[in-house]
Amino acid sequence: MFEGLTTRLNQIFKELRRKAKLSEKDVDEVLREVRIALLEADVNYLVVKDLIISIKNRAVGSEVSQSLNPAQQIIKIVYGELIQILGEPVALSLKGEKPRVVTMVGLQGSGKTTAAVKLAKLFQAQGERVILAAADTSRPAAELQLNQLAEKINLTVFSTKNSNTLEIVKSAYESAKKSGVTVLIVDTAGRSQIDEDLMNELGKINSQINTCETLLVLDAMTGQEAVKIAEGFIKSVPVTGLFLTKMDGDARGGAAISIRKVTGIPIKLIGTGETLETIELYNPKRLADRILGMGDVLGLIEKAEVAFDQDQTPTQVEKIKKGKLTLEDFAQQLQQVKKMGSVTQILEMLPGKISTQAISTEDAERKIQNTLAIIQSMTKKERLNPNILNANRRRRIADGSGTKVMDVNRVIKEFNNMQLLMKKFGKLDRKGLSNLFH
Repeated sequence: MFEGLTTRLNQIFKELRRKAKLSEKDVDEVLREVRIALLEADVNYLVVKDLIISIKNRAVGSEVSQSLNPAQQIIKIVYGELIQILGEPVALSLKGEKPRVVTMVGLQGSGKTTAAVKLAKLFQAQGERVILAAADTSRPAAELQLNQLAEKINLTVFSTKNSNTLEIVKSAYESAKKSGVTVLIVDTAGRSQIDEDLMNELGKINSQINTCETLLVLDAMTGQEAVKIAEGFIKSVPVTGLFLTKMDGDARGGAAISIRKVTGIPIKLIGTGETLETIELYNPKRLADRILGMGDVLGLIEKAEVAFDQDQTPTQVEKIKKGKLTLEDFAQQLQQVKKMGSVTQILEMLPGKISTQAISTEDAERKIQNTLAIIQSMTKKERLNPNILNANRRRRIADGSGTKVMDVNRVIKEFNNMQLLMKKFGKLDRKGLSNLFH
């Protein structure tokens, strides 16, 4: 997310920090580079124009000239103005009589169905009773896809042979009301903003069903086209919020920066991956942190809290301290780390720009996959007691995991080294900490 823009801005700010004092000419040169970086990131040119004017008005005043660190002050100004453009965070509205209805709308292929199930999972975690309504009667196998995704989180999908979208939604609403459901999420058919009949259909749903939220799902990878699509939908449908999908695949990120300012509609959710856990409530400050290469440590902690089993964690911590962690425990931890997202997604949430040359994320992903395959090819007895892994067993494990014996040896060696290190740390008290490095 924002890889290209973040890299470019960091280069600009690095040069800026080398100057002890800044003249108006220096500020103009910096802002010119920032303007080019934003335009190349596909940010709307009118948004860029307003942003640069706002930054310059503050940067050429006493706020910077009287600062002890003018370069840092300009970065602070850019950060503040960027947050202004990204807009205030607006919470999802779940008010009124139950079931509260959330309608997902957007173009075909924007990721509506996956977004609907991700949102359902998020609501489930908040204690809501959720069902999904399969109201996409246009796309072949749309209902099948919805059911397959819903099964992963034990979610009910309401469906009917009726081909009238409005009637499907009405029936789903009545069914949800009778069964004590608190949230009904409606997955509608993809439609073009110029298709008048289909857009009128959405208008009827909103007028006849008490809808709390109408979320427009947009593919962030389409750049400024996403902004045009949003403007088309807003003319016909009372959109209450935006859900930007495929944010992990957009190295430019211009749509996310522009769309709030251009449309006036708040971004409420973003999708940052393919798995159902990769959904985030929109937070402009944290997005600005990522854009400027400051990371998102709070977001990383939240991902970890969701991914890691809170019941197992204290037990595993004690095992680590005592050096009694087994390969079975190790595999569970790797699975939990995978739930947090790809290595690339985790690294980009850390402060500072980590060079892809220093760390090959593809190699890291492959190493995790191979390690899991190797551990899963062991018997339970072997996972609990790796000391019994003789040459014959290691050959069998390599064959079963599609790896080489040297890979199996690497996993065992790394695991043993980790055990020794953790055991050493577990024995340390405050006085003994300094002795570790002597």
